[in-house]
Amino acid sequence: MAYIIDGIAISQEIRDEIRREVQGYSARHEQIPGLAVILVGDDPASHVYVNQKRRACEAVGFSSKEIKLPEATEQVVLINKIKELNAMPHIHGILLQLPLPKHINESAAIEAIDPAKDVDGLHPVNVGRLNIGSDCLAPCTPLGVIELIERTGIETEGKRALIIGRSNLVGKPLAMMLMKMNATVTIAHSKTANLEEEVGRADIVCAAIGKPQIIPGSWIKEGAVVIDVGTNSVPNPDKPGSSKLAGDVEFQTASARASYITPVPGGVGPMTISMLLSNTLKARNSILKLKMVK
Repeated sequence: MAYIIDGIAISQEIRDEIRREVQGYSARHEQIPGLAVILVGDDPASHVYVNQKRRACEAVGFSSKEIKLPEATEQVVLINKIKELNAMPHIHGILLQLPLPKHINESAAIEAIDPAKDVDGLHPVNVGRLNIGSDCLAPCTPLGVIELIERTGIETEGKRALIIGRSNLVGKPLAMMLMKMNATVTIAHSKTANLEEEVGRADIVCAAIGKPQIIPGSWIKEGAVVIDVGTNSVPNPDKPGSSKLAGDVEFQTASARASYITPVPGGVGPMTISMLLSNTLKARNSILKLKMVK
């Protein structure tokens, strides 16, 4: 039976570490980390995420700023707002809540963010740095996966790691991170032939395709590590008319075969905002250090 990796507990551990560091800044009257979140439009899910981020900032002692713009906001207005935040010395991290309205060029908006304040790790400069193995601000969800692996003591060197999903948000950056940890990485996707065979030989399976229970637990190699990034809403048989969250991997059988596994919910999910906080702290330290050098 697999060891269940408790993402809630590890996430809280990280937040406690951040809060203690920020308390030290306050005691020394140093500038505390500041995070700005930009929300364009009225997407209900985005509002929920923004509120979660605000509460997380408050809990660790960060300052936070919310910029809420109407759905019809023109691209030039959004980019000018980003430039204003780039210039604010008390703002160390800028997060542009996605998705954006269709009339706004997402790439152009992301590229307007100062790479040093790009706490979502999506600016091409940070993507490039990640790919060549340089220090950078990396995307939060794959960064959370790496923290779960490291803090659980899972060995990656020389292991076969399979990432199912090739998105810019999770799959691709996670591949770069695992290669840096000396894993032998394969990326699978919707066009991969013989996916069952690929899963069956992997020592570490990271599922990030966004389809509920698309990976049968019987495919998992005995003793493999399963990191399930999927967060899918499915009908709840115990409460007709309601829904529950399910991962990309069929949990019950997989947990009987794996050595370690993340649950859904309670695995990777809680880590994303914690890594956003971690990135903001890192950005604050890097920006202030650079100013001191100048």
